[in-house]
Amino acid sequence: MENARADLHLHTTASDGRLTPAQVVEEAVRIGLAAIAISDHDTVAGIEEAVSAGNRLGIEVVPAIEINTDIGAVEAHILGYFIDWKSEKLGKELQKLRNGRFERGKKIVEKLRALGIPITLEQVLAIAGTGPICRPHIARALYEAGAVESPSDAFSRFLVRGAPAYVERTKLSPYDAVSIIVDAGGVAGFAHPAHTGHDELIPLLMKSGLGAIEVFYPNQPSETTLHYQALARKYGLIATGGSDAHGTDAEGGTSIGAATADIRAVEQLREAAYLRRSK
Repeated sequence: MENARADLHLHTTASDGRLTPAQVVEEAVRIGLAAIAISDHDTVAGIEEAVSAGNRLGIEVVPAIEINTDIGAVEAHILGYFIDWKSEKLGKELQKLRNGRFERGKKIVEKLRALGIPITLEQVLAIAGTGPICRPHIARALYEAGAVESPSDAFSRFLVRGAPAYVERTKLSPYDAVSIIVDAGGVAGFAHPAHTGHDELIPLLMKSGLGAIEVFYPNQPSETTLHYQALARKYGLIATGGSDAHGTDAEGGTSIGAATADIRAVEQLREAAYLRRSK
């Protein structure tokens, strides 16, 4: 399919997105995408609904995930494509991460209450729904309580590293995240590497099985894109891209399709996953 595009980094209400998996698929179809990846944080709960909607509407849905990790004081996010999302082992690993998110969320709320901000864990859980607690849920609770001017204001004032209500996440290294994805038969990708700012991690992560790198990402300078295209070629990694969209976001978030990869990236990821499972 000539000029077909794929958004390979999308979130839904299964984690911290604002649209249901089916709504994400419907929007992707509306804007003419050929494929998408549902890559919620630490959960595969949105994949079945999205795949079903994709089959109905004629768009490929890649089963994926995003795992947030830390290396020292730096965040490194790892994407996993074409994972065996029904794997019992994967499910157990993700449950550990979700449990950590719950405990972290509870501690953040306790810190906020100690600062005199009257939000409750129950309010945050109501916003999160069935998904794992993520900081955007707490930011939204703060906004709805009138404690901040916007969810982004909540992050800068309270929720980023060094802010008064920040709590470290459950410690997981990017190497462990890559291994979790590889064990689930998927292809691990380095998400928005420019945000991490440590390109020296790339060859080290490859030793754990890294197979892709997110080259195309919204609002990054063209020279950054060219830089990571060159690194993808240098290391023989699949060049992916995605919007990291969380749905409709009145607070300045990106929209579905804001960054995409050529559909050939989907075929490359599929083949790499197949080869990995065939070993």
